[in-house]
This record gives sequence, C-alpha cells and structure tokens, in this order.
Amino acid sequence: MEFELSKNPGYKTLAEISPGQRAIVIELLVRGMIRHRLLDLGLLPGTEVEAVMKSPLGTPTAYRIRGSLLALRPEDASKVRVQHMHS
Repeated sequence: MEFELSKNPGYKTLAEISPGQRAIVIELLVRGMIRHRLLDLGLLPGTEVEAVMKSPLGTPTAYRIRGSLLALRPEDASKVRVQHMHS
C-alpha cells in the first residue's frame, strides 16, 4: 500500500534532497517488508538525514543516517517523507 504525499511545501521525499542538504524523517510512505527494511536501516521518524553524494551514474545516493553512511536507490528513498532543514 502506497501513501499520498502531503501538499505541505516543507515536505519532500528523501530522493528529492540534494547532496549537502539535511532533512528530518517524518514518516515512511510504504508498508510491509520494505517498511521494515527502511526502519531497520535507521530511518525512524525524527531522525536527521544528510544527503552526502550521488554515485557517478546518479544512483544510488549516499546518506548519513545516525552516524553511518548508507546508499539508497531512488525507488527506496522516494518512500521516505522528510522535512527539509534550512541552513
């Protein structure tokens, strides 16, 4: 089951933040095994995430989450609703 992204302009998906930008996880937009996998990776509501860099071919993107570097494909990162943190 997929969720619809809120119209709140402060919300994006993790896939939409660029390297160097930070965001706070709001919620996961998926259920089932993928949800459990993302939670196991540390993508819990309230967690700060920073996009660090994209691979040379543009996918996956490396994110700093809870002190670890994690590479996520855009199709997985797009299932994480975040609120962009302005510098």
